Amino acid sequence: MLRRPLVALFLLASTADVQAEALYETVPVRSRQITEFQVGSDTAAFGALEFIGGIEMTSTNALFGALSSIRFRPDGRSFVAVLDTGHWVEGAVLRDGAGRLSGLSDLTITSMTDGSGAAQLKKWKVDSEGLALRDGEVVVSFEQSHRVDVYPDPGFASSRPVGQLRLPFPVAELRNNGGLETLAIAPKQGPLAGAAVVVSERSVDTSDNLLAAILEGPMRGAFTVVRHDPYAVTDGAFLPNGDLLLLERRFNFASGLGMRIRRIAGGDIRPDAVVDGEVLLEADMGYQIDNMEGIDVITTADGETRLILVSDDNHSILERNLMLEFRLGNYSN
Repeated sequence: MLRRPLVALFLLASTADVQAEALYETVPVRSRQITEFQVGSDTAAFGALEFIGGIEMTSTNALFGALSSIRFRPDGRSFVAVLDTGHWVEGAVLRDGAGRLSGLSDLTITSMTDGSGAAQLKKWKVDSEGLALRDGEVVVSFEQSHRVDVYPDPGFASSRPVGQLRLPFPVAELRNNGGLETLAIAPKQGPLAGAAVVVSERSVDTSDNLLAAILEGPMRGAFTVVRHDPYAVTDGAFLPNGDLLLLERRFNFASGLGMRIRRIAGGDIRPDAVVDGEVLLEADMGYQIDNMEGIDVITTADGETRLILVSDDNHSILERNLMLEFRLGNYSN
């Protein structure tokens, strides 16, 4: 178990040049169900999406929070997530009798280890933002110290990186706090043949389009995504048919928080392309949202396509840790 003095040390590590033994802790989480997506309305249909339910999560453990990305295992219940403080999260979702999200179980938080096998406590080196799972590997993209590291699966939580994916554009083109926010693995049977794809949060080319790239395979190369100000891309996930969903967030003091989900046609993603897509969902503070940072796609046993979104509370009492679930309609084919 993690001793409390070390927890405080971890949270202050953004300015410290410190390494330590990798830490592990089982974390209790309390959950409150969310039954309405639009505040004060029992409407469930939002375009192609149907709101299934959600939870608001809190914990007495100071490490819990700052969720950047989440990926579910094939069972649709157990998951891996990353915190932007350089930690792994593992756990499983609980559901009530109606099949709606009701809580989390078996939640653990483990510090990531660097190439030397030690826990790296310098925030700028462990700002983990994107996450992807595939056979035998867990892949993570990092901001500030821009890179895409590969870890073994199983064993990622106790392992140093075992490889790295090269970017097809200069790292210097990425903004310090607006880099590789999105990392997703394309379907094996699609044109990208299971390649890892990254999209930046706010790093742009000379035409003000977001930098993006296919990192592997015969289609390896850079492309760009049309940027729609004031939105910034925070995560993405592929649908079974190869289309890419991008989660986007906006914030200003006049209008507050907003989020949306944009769909990019899989056939449009190729080297040198400039891609854009339709908006499937857009929500502001009149909805149950917060600082939405993560999205994943799961397929249920009966073939439904579900989207699960999570928020990042930035370890602030003014923000919430949310998990929201939607059913995707005819667009899943």
